Amino acid sequence: MKLEFIQTSDKSKTLYNSELNEHYHSIHGAYQESVHVYVKSGLEVAKSLNPIHVLEVGFGTGLNVLLAHIFAHKNQVKIDLTTIETYPLPQNIWENLNYYSSPKEQEVFSKFHEIEWDKKVKIDSCFDFTKHETSLQDFDTNQKFDVIFFDAFGPEKQPELWEIPIFEKLYSVLNPNGILVTYSAKGQVRRNMQAAGFTVERIPGPPGKREMLRAIRVP
Repeated sequence: MKLEFIQTSDKSKTLYNSELNEHYHSIHGAYQESVHVYVKSGLEVAKSLNPIHVLEVGFGTGLNVLLAHIFAHKNQVKIDLTTIETYPLPQNIWENLNYYSSPKEQEVFSKFHEIEWDKKVKIDSCFDFTKHETSLQDFDTNQKFDVIFFDAFGPEKQPELWEIPIFEKLYSVLNPNGILVTYSAKGQVRRNMQAAGFTVERIPGPPGKREMLRAIRVP
């Protein structure tokens, strides 16, 4: 992959993939986008659960996992997070991202990238973490989840990840009342989610984006 560092509006960095002509995060603020979409619109809704089982589609830079770890400690809830990634970033890329605000956060951020694949690791008393180097199509699990972070590249770049069969697969691994959150608000994405069985709501999006989608597996 040909990757370039881009500083976004909130001073946090994102990556630009020139082969796909796609950014990993919003240029209006990488950090604040992830907080809004995956923490405030996802984890906050599920924080009455303990533990919270999370599936992330697209480990990418590791930002969402770091934010989930911060959330777990702030709210004193246990999070068991599983992430999948098809194209892991090399160390010379992830170690130059600026998402942490303390040496402790930097240490745990590095650990997320360095730990073995396909092995559950107890990061600390609040956080268990497993990462799989695989595609969503090939990912197979018997686990059920409460929250899905759907952070794939956009429908224009990876349309195969936004089709009905994919959302049917994700619906099948959600617990009743489980939610899927994504930055996308496209009408076709919403219709595909609905066709897979989800109840879908449009909610306010992060800075620079009017709306996003939250899908619910209604019992």
